[in-house]
Amino acid sequence: MPETIFALSSGSVPSGVAVIRISGPKVRFGLETLVGFVPAARHASLCVIRNDEGVVLDKGLALYFPGPNSFTGEDVAELQIHGSPAAVQAVLSALGQLAGYRAAERGEFTRQAFANGKMDLTEVEGLADLLVAETEAQRRQALSQVGGGLRALYQDWAKRLTHARAMIEAELDFSDEDDIPGSVSDRIWSDMKALLEDIRNHLAKASYGEIVRTGFKVALIGPPNAGKSSLLNCLAGRDVAIVADTPGTTRDVVEVRLDLNGYLVTVQDTAGLRDDSDDAVELEGMRRSRMVAENADLVLDLRDVTTADPDESRIGAMSIRVWTKIDRLPASKPAIQQDIGISSKTGDGIDSLISAILDRIVAKQSNMSEVVPSRGRHVALLQSACSELDTAVGSGNVPIEVRAEYLRRAADDIGRITGKVDVEDLLGVIFSEFCVGK
Repeated sequence: MPETIFALSSGSVPSGVAVIRISGPKVRFGLETLVGFVPAARHASLCVIRNDEGVVLDKGLALYFPGPNSFTGEDVAELQIHGSPAAVQAVLSALGQLAGYRAAERGEFTRQAFANGKMDLTEVEGLADLLVAETEAQRRQALSQVGGGLRALYQDWAKRLTHARAMIEAELDFSDEDDIPGSVSDRIWSDMKALLEDIRNHLAKASYGEIVRTGFKVALIGPPNAGKSSLLNCLAGRDVAIVADTPGTTRDVVEVRLDLNGYLVTVQDTAGLRDDSDDAVELEGMRRSRMVAENADLVLDLRDVTTADPDESRIGAMSIRVWTKIDRLPASKPAIQQDIGISSKTGDGIDSLISAILDRIVAKQSNMSEVVPSRGRHVALLQSACSELDTAVGSGNVPIEVRAEYLRRAADDIGRITGKVDVEDLLGVIFSEFCVGK
């Protein structure tokens, strides 16, 4: 018989309330032993919790969720007790003494839910993202995934592929049956072309999904003493990077994660770029600066307004010129009329800079819902499915059996995203739609 698992599921103690979750075939036995009864399904019952020797451990609430209508699909119970370390440890120790009980491993409750068909892999990944969500955008995206948004989309695609394969299999294997219409496979290729376009459009949103999940990367690039570290400290609201007049103070990449209007933004301070250094460590820092700029979603090209040449070229198309130290702008120099001028010391222009960053983020997510591929695993499998579909659709002179194999591979790729690859679905379509064997 499978073991019954238990764990503290409400986070670290001390806390006002601690929730201990139990799941498995001996949940009722555990409740009867520690609580003395099994509460009515999905109703909270006040109880005294005792160990198997009758010693009172705590007083709290007990809830019982009979399977399969529970989170894991098995019998589940929750004990809501006082959140002191001593009370929690006492109850966990009592559960560990019960026959057939053991402490759960990391993620094991969710693994049981997946194994019992309560969640697919995209929902599992969404739950993991939801538990660590830092911003509103991350919460919305993760919640959509937990709610089955990606699952519904990918299941629809899997059904279309299954139907197409069933039409081909029926024509190949049962063409002598009177109730099998001829050349049914010819009818499915237009839908496969449409499906290929749907997947490609979905893949185009992958960059936004990754940005929401891992953060919009903003690189601070510029020559030494351009005010990069000062700007980082200003945005963070604390001293994160060392600020000094000595060129080359910043040698490595310094990162700060910010919540800007519900979006996670990772701001990266880098070593100043110059041509006259022969310091090996500083040269390595500049190499890393250029690499950060290449991988950033946005580059802030910082220039000291008191010394920089206004005609200097930008680093790249994905950059915004930012003039720093405008509080020191000499009266003889005109005010900034283009790009963005800021002072990290006085805060002037910082709101405009933040608005410009948010505009770039919004531009990337225009007309996009939260149902987007958010992980590299999704993207890799979708790209593979596209490749297989493209080959199947474009191979008109290839035998139909070979084209069907490409469709099978595409279906397997989609199935691996959700964790469901079921060949029985194919036979189900054939026998239900064509009445073969009557």
